[in-house]
Amino acid sequence: MLLTWLYVPGDRPDRFAKAVSSGADAVILDLEDAVVAGRKAYARDAVADFLAVPHPVPIQVRVNELTGPDVGADLAAVVGRPGLGGLRLPKVESSTVVAALGSDVPLHPLIESAIGLEAAYAIASAHPAVASLGLGEADLRSDLGVTDDDGLLWARGRVVVAARAAGLPPPAMAVYADVLDTAGLAESCAAGRRLGFLGRTAVHPRQLPVIVDAFRPAEHEVARAAELLAAVAEAERRDSGTVVLPDGRFADRAMVAAARRIVDLAARYTG
Repeated sequence: MLLTWLYVPGDRPDRFAKAVSSGADAVILDLEDAVVAGRKAYARDAVADFLAVPHPVPIQVRVNELTGPDVGADLAAVVGRPGLGGLRLPKVESSTVVAALGSDVPLHPLIESAIGLEAAYAIASAHPAVASLGLGEADLRSDLGVTDDDGLLWARGRVVVAARAAGLPPPAMAVYADVLDTAGLAESCAAGRRLGFLGRTAVHPRQLPVIVDAFRPAEHEVARAAELLAAVAEAERRDSGTVVLPDGRFADRAMVAAARRIVDLAARYTG
């Protein structure tokens, strides 16, 4: 279970290895918005070269739009490379294009328009290789004419629900563009966590510890989760189908799954 993904422009190969050693859980090499049209071919070659060998953290590639002219060359360059850990698919508006793509590597569609938002569940469940669902908030803001975060609340909730309904992990939050505003980033992460998001993509290494701190379970959460799991284990030992916690609450499957996630996250992100 991951909390941080660091974006790197695909035409900056000098930053690739630094990103891998930055502490990010995964690195996203971007062939789309971060690369101007005249440098697409250079970026594609640079990313393909970097993916010639595996790396210590998963490396995802954000290809160009699936209905655009560049995606075919992108896929030809990176698919099958030993270092490729997943494909991020921008501006997805239909489950059909995801299903037609198919894949032997994990797919991570991004919802960035009103049309895509309406098809969120269909996209999330379009193919067995779909491993997560994300929200591209910058483009979505423009498409919807939204001027502040309040206007994105419904869209964020929609993506969280679609991911859950499709059996996917909780979605990660979109990037926080102001790399110097760490207080704002922390506040934004806390709001996203309350909505059901888990983790966040970043555009600068200084954002990574802030994101981890925001999403790492607090001590009281871990203690409560451990208590619940201990009660479940005791009920199983007694061959009882009913689990009652010390405070009188009944534990259901959703609570147990959430408790396991908290304990797993705490074990991964200690310190």
